[in-house]
Amino acid sequence: MADARSARVREITEAHLGLRGPLLPVLHAVNDQLGHIEPGDVAVVADVLNVAVAEVHGVVTFYTDFRTAPSGRSTVRICRAEACQSVGAEALAAHARDSLGVGFGETTGDGGVTLDEVFCLGNCALGPSVQVDGVLRGRVTPDRLDAILGDL
Repeated sequence: MADARSARVREITEAHLGLRGPLLPVLHAVNDQLGHIEPGDVAVVADVLNVAVAEVHGVVTFYTDFRTAPSGRSTVRICRAEACQSVGAEALAAHARDSLGVGFGETTGDGGVTLDEVFCLGNCALGPSVQVDGVLRGRVTPDRLDAILGDL
């Protein structure tokens, strides 16, 4: 399996070699197509792009959009930007962490839900905002979040 994954990462990386600054597009493609970026993937990308493993690792760990472990079947992203904070996002975030029993960037033990934070969903007038599996929801209260989680 690791050899097949490495071959796929190499293929993805090579497909982006013609781009200027291909590292970010490569990492997005690996993350999107394979679900997350494993440590072995970092070494393959570094080899193909002829850059240091530390450089690739630094980019993967800097940007929160890149996953280093598989995500849950559903992803809940809570906006924590100022506009949402002013209307209760911090309390909503605390409720979500307590309800799910995980912190931001973590997945529930059953693999059902990954909880993420984001610092703007562009829905400022309807905060606090939450994105669940790509669907944006506004004016989310703790009770409404419980209903949303119950539907998952």
